[in-house]
Amino acid sequence: MILPDGRGSSPMEKKKYVFDSDNFEVEKAERKGRKFFLSVLKLFLISIALTVVYYAFFALFFSTDRERALQNENRMLERMYPEMEKKADLLNAAVEGLKIRDEEIYENIFEAEAPDLDRIYGRTGFVLTDSLSAMAVGDELVKLTETKADALMESSRRIESNMMQVLEMCSGEDFRCPPMFLPVRDFSMSMTGASVGKKMNPFYKVTGTHGGLDFMSSLGSDVIASADGTVIRITKSRKGSGNVVVLDHGGGYTTEYAHLQDIVVRKGASVKRGEVIGHVGMSGTSYAPHLHYEVRKDGVVQDPVNYFFGVLAPDEYYDMTMISVATGQSLD
Repeated sequence: MILPDGRGSSPMEKKKYVFDSDNFEVEKAERKGRKFFLSVLKLFLISIALTVVYYAFFALFFSTDRERALQNENRMLERMYPEMEKKADLLNAAVEGLKIRDEEIYENIFEAEAPDLDRIYGRTGFVLTDSLSAMAVGDELVKLTETKADALMESSRRIESNMMQVLEMCSGEDFRCPPMFLPVRDFSMSMTGASVGKKMNPFYKVTGTHGGLDFMSSLGSDVIASADGTVIRITKSRKGSGNVVVLDHGGGYTTEYAHLQDIVVRKGASVKRGEVIGHVGMSGTSYAPHLHYEVRKDGVVQDPVNYFFGVLAPDEYYDMTMISVATGQSLD
């Protein structure tokens, strides 16, 4: 074949040119590889575009079972949230009210500040003891929260009712405050001895009934009245309880202070809480210098430790209770 420029064509050159029968012209042929690549790329891009369009269409108008379940849970939470918020506000108001009443009771009756529960339990509101699995969501969590809120509301109502009863009793004309203050000054936990119960006698090494609480202290330390009262009995002896002062506080409450070194009040005298009535000694049958302190209500022996919760911090009160119970030997 003779090309337009007059040159001859070789077998290799024939592949580069084609004859256009319509225009009676010889044109240079395109490379088939490039054309095929462009076609494949075009189809790939069109497929991706169609996939995106189909996905957007189905996501917009159709939902999976999981999505429908989540949507139902969200709608349920939206309906319940206002009611839960009201209950939370009521709980906060109830807690604040109880806190105010608690502070008033401690201030008016115990003449002390209410213990700081935030320091003891941390600022966590209330503690849930239920163990929730990581998969517990939605309605289960809502039901649990609602149950806890209802329980707290009921508990707050009971506490408020008890508080009102206590306040009514305390405001009565016949009310007498129990002896709730320590009978020694500068108390430390190391001063706590054996309390009420079966204790070992230090002299005979046999178990006997111990009717009071021992306060270990140095000779001559002040012994003070644990509440306002009247001296109804004074005993001076070298045996048994030794030198003893008994106070009547009214309301059926009496306190006894034994093994005193000396006595500085007289029978029939009125004493105020915190007033010195004697000093720590070893009179009578005493194994070491200490104060033997007893509380009675209508003649019945009480455990004095139970009356100190208003003047001791919670951790101190707990320690005192444990020490007095664990101490197996009395000092008299």
